[in-house]
Amino acid sequence: MVIINLLTIFMEEENNQIPNNKPESPATNQESVSQGQNTNSDVDNGKVCAILSYLFIGIIWYFADDTMKKNTFAKFHVKQSLVLLIASIILQVIGSVLPAIIGFMILSLSGIFSLVWMVIGIVNAINGKEESLPIIGQYSSKFNF
Repeated sequence: MVIINLLTIFMEEENNQIPNNKPESPATNQESVSQGQNTNSDVDNGKVCAILSYLFIGIIWYFADDTMKKNTFAKFHVKQSLVLLIASIILQVIGSVLPAIIGFMILSLSGIFSLVWMVIGIVNAINGKEESLPIIGQYSSKFNF
């Protein structure tokens, strides 16, 4: 339900945006690409895949679609979502193995943390930002694909 509301808000914001009629000079465009930032078309083309990557569907889409593999914005969010998936699985296993009270607390906290990280990632993807997830996001740079 939250995801549907977020996507609805995103779609409303896109419809209400005033287009920038001022053409971008080639020098400005070249500077943004050379600094490692994504172009607007790169963000727009990869936004849906980036959002869905936090719901696991986008991860499958990324690896199945060659155009998404070339999209740096989608790649960033797929890496973040893979780290989130791995961290969630590790926390769930640890919570299942530990004794009852401690394990129950870890299971509860892991579910809350996973949900919060997922919402943060989706909001960043909706806003076109490449911001790492708190605590776990730094590990996404370990993936080479």
